[in-house]
Parts: sequence; structure tokens; C-alpha cells
Amino acid sequence: MPVPAAALKTKRPVQLDLPYVPVEKRPLPPGRPRDWYVMHNRRLKAMRLAIALLDLGVYLPTQARNEKIRSTAQLIGVHPPSDTTCHMVRALMRYSR
Repeated sequence: MPVPAAALKTKRPVQLDLPYVPVEKRPLPPGRPRDWYVMHNRRLKAMRLAIALLDLGVYLPTQARNEKIRSTAQLIGVHPPSDTTCHMVRALMRYSR
């Protein structure tokens, strides 16, 4: 008797490929306004979170609520993002299509 395909799928936690060696940090260019550095770091954080969410199977911005983004941040070891950063994560996911 055939088994439905849905019955074969099991919910298992997805293993993230965490970086084995931290990325070498380079100094940021001097002389820029403070807002530039804040926005630059916010964009980097949003990109890291968007990539982690995609690795976890969250492909649509509507699936990425603030709680999900913040729990992913805790999972990958970054500080919880602000509402603005969560908005940027969803925007990155929307425009990557």
C-alpha cells in the first residue's frame, strides 16, 4: 500500500553551516559621519540574518516576523536586531527575487 508523501516528511531541526574561522575584519574608512558607520553595520547584520533565515528555510518576507528574526539572531550569535534592522532583513529577502 503506498504511503502519502506528506507522511514521509519529518520535522527535524535544520543544521546551519556556521563559519569555522571568523572573517578577517578590516578597518572601516576614516572620516565618514557616524550615521554612515551605523548604517553600514546595520546592513551587514541584516545580510547575515537574511542568509541565516534562507538557510533555515524561511524564503518569504511574510514568514520572517520580528520574533523569528530575533530568534535566528540568537541562534547565530549576534545581538538581537532592532525593528529597523528586522525591516531591512525583510526588504533584502523581498528584493533578492
